[in-house]
Amino acid sequence: MAEVTIVGAGVVGLSCAVRLLEAGHGVRVYGREPSVETTSAVAAAVWYPYLAEPRDRVTGWSAATLAEFTVLAARGVDGVVMTPGTEIFRERVDEPWWTTAVPSVERVDRPRPGYAEGWSFVSPVIEMPVYLPWLVARVRALGGTVEQRTVASLGDLDGTVVNATGLGARELIGDTSLTPVRGQVVYLEQVGIDRWWIDDNDLRNPTYVVPRSRDIVVGGTEDHGAEDTTVARATADAILDRARALVPELAQARVLGHNVGLRPSRPTVRLEREGEIVHCYGHGGAGVTLSWGCADEVASLIG
Repeated sequence: MAEVTIVGAGVVGLSCAVRLLEAGHGVRVYGREPSVETTSAVAAAVWYPYLAEPRDRVTGWSAATLAEFTVLAARGVDGVVMTPGTEIFRERVDEPWWTTAVPSVERVDRPRPGYAEGWSFVSPVIEMPVYLPWLVARVRALGGTVEQRTVASLGDLDGTVVNATGLGARELIGDTSLTPVRGQVVYLEQVGIDRWWIDDNDLRNPTYVVPRSRDIVVGGTEDHGAEDTTVARATADAILDRARALVPELAQARVLGHNVGLRPSRPTVRLEREGEIVHCYGHGGAGVTLSWGCADEVASLIG
């Protein structure tokens, strides 16, 4: 069995660590920041393939991840809840490509005023401030280690290495194909919302409402190339207006906070072995959605 160093302590790196430990490998995880401060922690995070290519591989990884989250939810794992919801469209569309990864999808006519149709299914909602600590604890319970450490070069590490650094791979290995895609969200008090909604009709300003146990995450933005992580108040106001128009029940919900994350976008997800390094990054807005499927493939590449 191999001794593996995983660089990156977000949801992808930690999921890879669990799979490798389950396979009997020795694993240590190095993160530049704690898991709860990574981009993963900002995610809404509802299972939904978003800003990730190529579609054939993404579909397989997404399906495997959906199956794993379904099992974790049935086991009562912290922060994983199967939740009904609907993606809605102002005009009728062909069945979305990602539905092949979902066991059961229902077409809905006029799901909301002003919308022609929607596609409803039950999806896991992952409460990242709860789930990420569970992943860290799982890694440690299996005998792995997680520590905060900045890695300047993958060449400084011995043995097998998994590069799960997300946007950090731009500087770490010089991957100039990576582009940050800024996403801003608002956290509202939980006022009894029990299903998620996604409206992607405006590609630069997707609107989503994702209920969690303690709050409701509403978003968002899709600003390609933007790297400013400062909360923009005008943007937050626009997000709230769109979310409340979509789900009027949010009209009186108090604002609890704001956040901004930079999604690691790439023309295609990079998941391949290069000598003793396995690269697994560039998941765009689908790190959570692809996490377990990609972790399975990483474990397979390492053997």
